[in-house]
Amino acid sequence: MKAEVLAIGTELIIGHTLNTNASYISEILSSVGISVHYHSCVGDNEKRIIECLEIASKRSELVIITGGLGPTDDDITHDTLAKFLNYSISEDPVEREILEKKIQR
Repeated sequence: MKAEVLAIGTELIIGHTLNTNASYISEILSSVGISVHYHSCVGDNEKRIIECLEIASKRSELVIITGGLGPTDDDITHDTLAKFLNYSISEDPVEREILEKKIQR
């Protein structure tokens, strides 16, 4: 299986944060027999993220998406991925309550 790691985050592009996620993910994938052929990195820009997703989905069978800092209040990855996949996003109030209880602990 041919895989690609797509890292998303302006902090990665400008050198503010080191992209250690990509090497870690590649190491784990390799250890289970999945061959990583590409590492890509793109800033927080919807148009460029979609371009990278289009390229990655054409040349790789598995695309792992990661970020530089993890989810932030201004993170557009979730919505952009949904747009790319033509998925609608909705919130399940029951699941939200379960998550909130876990976070409180």
